[in-house]
Amino acid sequence: MKGPLFYSKILLFGEYGIIKDSKGLSIPYNFYNGALKIESNLTGSAKKSNLELFKFAAHLEQLQKQNDLAQFDLTALNQDISKGMYFDSSIPQGYGVGSSGALVAAIYDKYALNKITVLENLEKQKLTTLKEIFAAMESFFHGKSSGLDPLNSYLSLPILINSKENIEPAGIPSQSQNGKGAVFLLDSGIVGETAPMVNIFMENMKQESFKKVMKDKFITKTNACVDNFLSGDFKSLFGNVKELSNVVLENFKPMIPQQFHQLWKQGIESNAYYLKLCGSGGGGYILGFTENLEEAKKALQGHKLEVVYTF
Repeated sequence: MKGPLFYSKILLFGEYGIIKDSKGLSIPYNFYNGALKIESNLTGSAKKSNLELFKFAAHLEQLQKQNDLAQFDLTALNQDISKGMYFDSSIPQGYGVGSSGALVAAIYDKYALNKITVLENLEKQKLTTLKEIFAAMESFFHGKSSGLDPLNSYLSLPILINSKENIEPAGIPSQSQNGKGAVFLLDSGIVGETAPMVNIFMENMKQESFKKVMKDKFITKTNACVDNFLSGDFKSLFGNVKELSNVVLENFKPMIPQQFHQLWKQGIESNAYYLKLCGSGGGGYILGFTENLEEAKKALQGHKLEVVYTF
């Protein structure tokens, strides 16, 4: 058995901000994907995934007892796990591109009863309900989840977050095949962990000075970036991304791997590229924006770049 494919995602804007009601913009990234599979003789990562699914099924059982958000066919789920079901995925874990989100979407798709399907008219209420279900499901992996990664993976559409209660599918400007500008991923070579990073952020939010930076700078710039990107105003976008990159360098240092501090600064000073967090940070991918991809490649020689979007 092999189930349908679910894709990775990239949160272009909104990391940490969406916890505090900033705007956010998340897009599917079809380069990586995963699907549920059943095989009888499991080894290595497939065996590890299978054991994880047993624990995840227990989490869903608890969830079902605690609230009536969603009901699952737990008998079928446990039977399939016993037969050797695992999540066969090319999505790197701990890289900020939604590996657990794709798994959550796959499980919901196959085992949820009375599920909200992609084919329905997805008005805001249904999207909000789906996001709540996914947040509760994904909390098994991260402790706290916005539910956005699984939602993106499940719908395979760009999603605009206006606020916690207001999300909608978004139309993003079509890519230009011969444009010089690009959004890219930079591989830090380190696996990041979401929970510790979110904990640091929550601790920082207890300080008035940090709270003020979040409100006056981080959220303001994040919202501006989302608006610029959606309207295709790339000139304004780069001005705002540069400022956002600077705010992150000054205030989110623990989330940026030490060896990338200098590279981050270099981008801001040279204007060859601007870096920002991809997901919670601490490792995994770093997101880059450049008006001239060739120039950015030269400036980042020796680093692996994956182009996500061109304009």
